[in-house]
Amino acid sequence: MFPQDYDERVYAGWLGKCIGVRFGAPLEGWWYEKIRDNVGEVLTYLREDGGAIFKPDDDTSLPMILIRAFELFGASADITPQQFGETWLNFLGDEHGTLWWGGYGFSTEHTAYRNLAAGIPAPVSGSIAMNGAAVAEQIGGQIFSDIFGLIAPDNPSLAADLAQKASSVSHDGNGIYGGRFIAAMVSAAFRERDPLALLRAGLRQIPADSEYARVINAMIDYHASHPGDWHAGYAYLRANFGYDRYPGHVHIIPNAGVIALAMLYGGGDFSRTIQIANMAGWDTDCNVGNVGAVMGVALGLDGIAPAWREPINDLLITSGLTGARNIWTIPQCADLFVKIGRALQGQDTPPRPRYHFQYPGSTNNFILAHGEFGRPIHQTQRVFQGEPCLQTSIRKLHTRGEIRIGTRTYYLPSELSSNYYGATFSPLIYGGQTARAVVCIPADTPPTIRAALYVRTQDSRILQADAVDLVPGQWQTLSFTIPPLVNTRIDEVGVTLRKLGDLWETGAFYLKSLDWDGAPDWRTTFANDRAMSGGISQWTRVRGYWRIEDGAYHGSGVGLCESYTGDPNWTDYTLRVQLTPVLGDQHGALVRVGGARRSYAVCLDSGQTIGLYRNTSKPERITSAPFAWTHGHSYTLTITAKGSTLHAEITDGEQTQRLEWTDDDPLLRGQVGLCAWNNSHTRFTAVSVQPVSQ
Repeated sequence: MFPQDYDERVYAGWLGKCIGVRFGAPLEGWWYEKIRDNVGEVLTYLREDGGAIFKPDDDTSLPMILIRAFELFGASADITPQQFGETWLNFLGDEHGTLWWGGYGFSTEHTAYRNLAAGIPAPVSGSIAMNGAAVAEQIGGQIFSDIFGLIAPDNPSLAADLAQKASSVSHDGNGIYGGRFIAAMVSAAFRERDPLALLRAGLRQIPADSEYARVINAMIDYHASHPGDWHAGYAYLRANFGYDRYPGHVHIIPNAGVIALAMLYGGGDFSRTIQIANMAGWDTDCNVGNVGAVMGVALGLDGIAPAWREPINDLLITSGLTGARNIWTIPQCADLFVKIGRALQGQDTPPRPRYHFQYPGSTNNFILAHGEFGRPIHQTQRVFQGEPCLQTSIRKLHTRGEIRIGTRTYYLPSELSSNYYGATFSPLIYGGQTARAVVCIPADTPPTIRAALYVRTQDSRILQADAVDLVPGQWQTLSFTIPPLVNTRIDEVGVTLRKLGDLWETGAFYLKSLDWDGAPDWRTTFANDRAMSGGISQWTRVRGYWRIEDGAYHGSGVGLCESYTGDPNWTDYTLRVQLTPVLGDQHGALVRVGGARRSYAVCLDSGQTIGLYRNTSKPERITSAPFAWTHGHSYTLTITAKGSTLHAEITDGEQTQRLEWTDDDPLLRGQVGLCAWNNSHTRFTAVSVQPVSQ
């Protein structure tokens, strides 16, 4: 039975996780004395970012990949470690992005990935038998496991079992117990608020004779006899369970002790709990994130002070392989967790718009912009006329003024506070798509307010729909079909407000939702793309050397070298690619890309052929046809994906070859991509994606 406030508590838990990771990140790897002597008592965010967008972190990036296992394989308690391992291979770049790639036999996750890529299946990939205890019992087992408590509310045993299956891809022994422990506490927090009771709920899901249970019980016992001084509790922890007692880079046991310390001495207060976890040091972002998730669920949104929420503005940046899934809002994450959680219990979740405001206090990364004659002064979540929405308070709007209420749909890696996890992005919205927003102004507003949807492109152009008159007191739907775009991307989408007639002195504007759909209509010759984070703007890569060279996009390397862009929810479209084979035997393009191991490809192939491939773990050639091609010659490859049927055409202007195939078990949605397989080098000079009718 789901708690009545399940959705909101999921949001609070993930918000608490994100707050904790951001709060702890600047002090990662420090210990208490170093923090005390160099910073003092840390009570709020440190400004390591200088005002930039907060960087991606593995603590939140990998969970947003692990949850996609339920999208790939179905929401079932019977999901397997092997399926979580396949999710790693599908959504992680090959030894770049998302994780700390610290070396085989040193970084636990790097070791596990290399094992998986070499054909060693989970859970052997993360086992002590394979990797040794020092590697298998590092901290990662617990830091990625909060999500399993969020999708299994008030069911600690299910949450722990799911966490074990996911953790076993890379961890074993105490590394797995940590995952079980954290997931169980998050799950129990839907019913229980008392920190000691939550710790005991976690203990019930791990072996009583384990080292993990020993450190948690030791901290419980110490707190019982010394309840008033967390500093003394930390000294006890460091003396008896410190880093000097355990091998490896970041062992799980000392950090598990910090989690218990913070929860016990935090006294059930969200702020105090995360502050103690941070001051205790060691792996701060991990520990503070874990206790933030537990206490976020336990206390709900009322327990999280606005000062923690406002700097985040509901934005989460991650660093997976899918660039359009590296820009999240925290409500979007919560919606996904809620959907999976309900599906695990056989329930459907009604679809929600990309941006809605049903979670109290949510802002969905919306920002305000104004010109000389328009002054918005505040944004907050409100319920207006019975509808949860975003309220923008207006101080003045003159006849010549303009106010824009928008959200970002693309970031440059240079905008991040740092990017050592290698995030790259693809835009969230494209030319040709239709955006819609539901808006309202109060009944006492002057009747000469006009509104329109807009987008801002990378060259700072504002493209806008025809403005419409807003009827005071009535909800209205704004719509904008974005024109086709060439050599530019969309960086922002939102609503523009203008005033006709006299000054609008004070008032409010309400945004209930924003969403978009439809096939893209977009073309690039890479003229405005630049190198960044091992690839180029707008594109991600799974492996290979991808770069801008002589005005074109080049890909080369060993293995299946691929680069992707677009939205993984695109369905039917036509992809057209201009390419030149430079070296090697396989050069082509991909459609319906759902990760590195889910796609269709059409390639100029060895043996003077064109081949159509289906990839659902490895590419298999489905059909082929003769086509005489040569290195250094330019070809136009067109692939149309419509329903379950693929049409492909390759031409050099003199000869043309076509392929058609209908899949009985089709991949029905996905991004587009480019490929230079198996020691090849390919030059790409133009890419377009358009509706099928074109």
